Amino acid sequence: MSLQKLGGTLLFCASILATSVAQAADTFRVAYAGSMGVVMDRFIGPAFASANRVEYQGIGQGSYALARQLEGRLLQADVFVSITPGPIDILKKAGMIGPAVPVASTQMVIAYSPKSKFVPDFEAAAQGRKPWYEVLQTPGLRFGRTDPATDPQGQNIIFTMLLAQNYYKQPGLAEKILGGYQNPQQIFTEPSLLSRLEAGQIDASSGYLSATQSHHLPFVKLPDEINLSNPEMDAKWYKTVQFSITLPGGKAAALNTQPLVFYATVLKDGKQPALAEKFLQFLQSPKGQKMLEDNGYSPPKGGPIQ
Repeated sequence: MSLQKLGGTLLFCASILATSVAQAADTFRVAYAGSMGVVMDRFIGPAFASANRVEYQGIGQGSYALARQLEGRLLQADVFVSITPGPIDILKKAGMIGPAVPVASTQMVIAYSPKSKFVPDFEAAAQGRKPWYEVLQTPGLRFGRTDPATDPQGQNIIFTMLLAQNYYKQPGLAEKILGGYQNPQQIFTEPSLLSRLEAGQIDASSGYLSATQSHHLPFVKLPDEINLSNPEMDAKWYKTVQFSITLPGGKAAALNTQPLVFYATVLKDGKQPALAEKFLQFLQSPKGQKMLEDNGYSPPKGGPIQ
């Protein structure tokens, strides 16, 4: 190869490398609660990326799992969006974030598959003609939920069942439906849970109203007394239930209810701090709030976590 050709080849390779580095530097990464996949990756992320001429990358998992990965530097992101304050507290204690602002809220529902043979029963429950908790105890019905050790939704469905057994005066209801707090036969990762429901691999699942509506799935609405959405019921009613689980690593944890509010925060070790601040502003803007509303999310509740 002549020196001229060699020089041209090296120049071409250097150009590709420089372009790759520039593209990597421009990637804006948002780690978000897995239930937000539709609104983040189809609406908010692309709209923000287009307006700011940046490449968007969304990372959706259970909020506790994400928080622990970020804390352990196993994952890098610019913004973290969590549901409930618990995962935010992990990063706050690690000194990795500043304030976290509320951007949306939701409530617990029971989602069901349109392909399930139990659809008539769930429709009757949705119309108030049959108790939903009796439907979930039907022999052969497959119920899915997320891991309470890694995902707030996995914890919240347990709280819902514990509140339901008190509200409906049905002792042992939680155990009858869940078969143990960490029953492996019911537990799936958050991003896959509603996908399995859509495919008919399971008949019903725990769900947030927001994610269920984003996926256009049918659901049974639950009363405020058990759906964890009413702040006025938090201190005197929601807080009356608690339970303990084993966390990854074998440590036991006693858990209490937390508001079903989505919080967004900027990560101090992020590579795009200016864009991260703009993203939080976008989430709170009329345009961002409209996208959240259109995908089934309720307005934010409460103030920031300082």
